[in-house]
Amino acid sequence: MFKYLILIPVIWLAGCHINHKTDHVNQQTLPVFPQGEKITNDNFTGTVYLQMLMEADSLNPTSIGNVSFEPGARTRWHEHPAGQILLVTDGVGYYQEKGKSKLILRKGDVIKCPPNVLHWHGASKDTKFVQLAVTNTQNGVPVWMEPVTDQEYNN
Repeated sequence: MFKYLILIPVIWLAGCHINHKTDHVNQQTLPVFPQGEKITNDNFTGTVYLQMLMEADSLNPTSIGNVSFEPGARTRWHEHPAGQILLVTDGVGYYQEKGKSKLILRKGDVIKCPPNVLHWHGASKDTKFVQLAVTNTQNGVPVWMEPVTDQEYNN
């Protein structure tokens, strides 16, 4: 019986080898969340992907989506009746509220979109842009308006 007690720790230790160097490199190059599926509706210009992480429901009227914009891609002008929060996880993008200057967004930036404020967001001209969109739907779903023109996008 004593012989088996000694072998158990040896077997357990053999299965616990971790290559920290490889794991560290992989964490830096892999996205946090999957890219998702290509969006095929007309609420966007360019190529955009969506991976829903949490759907709004009767217990929690908040949805979270991982949205990946290819360079130059963007939303239409739109507003959220209960607001939205954008958490930038990768790339360089833009955010603009109607009548205000366009903001440049980078990884780590957080934007609070006020309720019922017309705005758009998307990737810069030459860099992809990835955001987590946290959207409260308790007062209704987003209201989509006209596309952002090339002139609006470029200014």
